[in-house]
Amino acid sequence: MKKEKEIEITKDMTIDEVLQLDESLGDVFMGFGMHCIFCHLGIEETVEEAASVHEVDVDFLVKKLNEVYKQNHSKK
Repeated sequence: MKKEKEIEITKDMTIDEVLQLDESLGDVFMGFGMHCIFCHLGIEETVEEAASVHEVDVDFLVKKLNEVYKQNHSKK
């Protein structure tokens, strides 16, 4: 059986790309005070650009996004 390719969220992805993977990841952005997910311009920013604007540690944000994504999409 072929193993499904594991998705890894990176700081170079746009917010829109992340939200297309899983809309519930918007809650992670909101938890960091990043309301840019509601702005048509903000969703075109990379995760790194948005984190910089909001003074958020991008590595910690990416770690949390990946944790939640993996939790939501793990095979049970």
